[in-house]
Amino acid sequence: MELNRRDLLKTSLAGGLLGVTGLLTRASLATPALRRDYGNEQVGYGALRRRAAENTGQEILALPDGFRYTAFGATGDKMSDGYITPGAHDGMATLNHRGKIRIVRNHEVRNKPEESGAYGSLETAYDPRGGGGTTTLIVDPETRLLERDFVSLNGTIVNCAGGRTPWGTWISCEETTAGEGISQVYHKDETLGGGFTRPHGYNFEVSFLDDEPVRAKPLYEMGRFVHEAIAVDPSTGIVYQTEDHKTAGFYRFIPHVYGKLAEGGKLQMAKVKGRDLVDTRKGQPKNVTYEIEWVDIKNPDPSNAWSDSLALGNQGRENGAMTFGRLEGAWYAEGAIFLNSTDGGDEGLGQVWRYTPMGESRGELTLLFESPSADVLDAPDNLCVSPQGSLVICEDGDDTQYVRGLNKDGLIFDFALNVLNGSEFCGATFSPDGRTLFVNIQTPGITLAIWGPWERGAF
Repeated sequence: MELNRRDLLKTSLAGGLLGVTGLLTRASLATPALRRDYGNEQVGYGALRRRAAENTGQEILALPDGFRYTAFGATGDKMSDGYITPGAHDGMATLNHRGKIRIVRNHEVRNKPEESGAYGSLETAYDPRGGGGTTTLIVDPETRLLERDFVSLNGTIVNCAGGRTPWGTWISCEETTAGEGISQVYHKDETLGGGFTRPHGYNFEVSFLDDEPVRAKPLYEMGRFVHEAIAVDPSTGIVYQTEDHKTAGFYRFIPHVYGKLAEGGKLQMAKVKGRDLVDTRKGQPKNVTYEIEWVDIKNPDPSNAWSDSLALGNQGRENGAMTFGRLEGAWYAEGAIFLNSTDGGDEGLGQVWRYTPMGESRGELTLLFESPSADVLDAPDNLCVSPQGSLVICEDGDDTQYVRGLNKDGLIFDFALNVLNGSEFCGATFSPDGRTLFVNIQTPGITLAIWGPWERGAF
């Protein structure tokens, strides 16, 4: 499918990006006294009750009255191509094609190389010892049932999040810099050990329209670091990237050619203008706004990244780049990039940021929300923007796991609760028509399609 640039700009807001002008700009946003019960009452959908999946009868979610869901694509299910569905479901995005919803879904598999190898054909695998990648699902928009699924990227590892591009592809991100030697996985003190046949820590591009996998090719110039998510500004083609590390950076990749990431570009890291090494993890004033400039990363593919997961980010910090606490979810909506810092804030429970580009060389970064309590928001991870302009936030906290909303007035509300187990929610994304919210429960790995009276609340 060929699209010109004008078409791309027109279609880039599909999938739940409508009506967000002025999103989350009011002064109440960082107020720590916000209460979920008040938000549920004012802008949410009401009390959550346990409900069974329409197609399986299994109780997986608690949802407000009027909402229904189906469940499919579970770990261990046989896919249409004959391969078994891998586990660790994570980031996703959707695209409408020939009346069907196409979903590309990440698999954050953290296998040790001696334990398992690539799923799918070894002919297309980037690394035959890598157990992660993506699968593509084709879903009927009316029944919300799976029609077909298959391997679309294999031989990668720890494919956590990523993001959709305006030109009809998905960028899948490896959340590790593992390689041939002893390697740190990500922000925790874990190691995968040596023995991979290729270096890892890259982004990979997957077309929504391919019906079978193509040979995986890393996008070297986008950087080798502990990737989490990306978000593309459709007006410029600049790709903004987050890093899931205790000392995380915020990056952008300026491609040489719009929509052609494999042809290379310039990698940069965010810095506060006029101030070096600003650390946003603690002590941030309410609604603080920073003027941002960008410093170049001269070596986006450091050879020692396998042993030092900060090898790339430290280049930026040598030039004064700023630090965040575990930057995870990223989403573009009408001129801004929204970011979740999973353990940022004075309580270590999460922050929500907005970056607004202002020309090619600068922008503004604003703290929209900081969680004062796990009862309000506990470790925000993946996010997307709803058709009505609220943020849909997947939690990765302790004990109970929610999908929560943050509306344009800064009110937090509950939308879904995992009643199956204590695993995190991942990959929230709306269908292109905004009628269905897709989300994963990471372990044991299952995809859910939720629909109902959206007009009744802020989603």
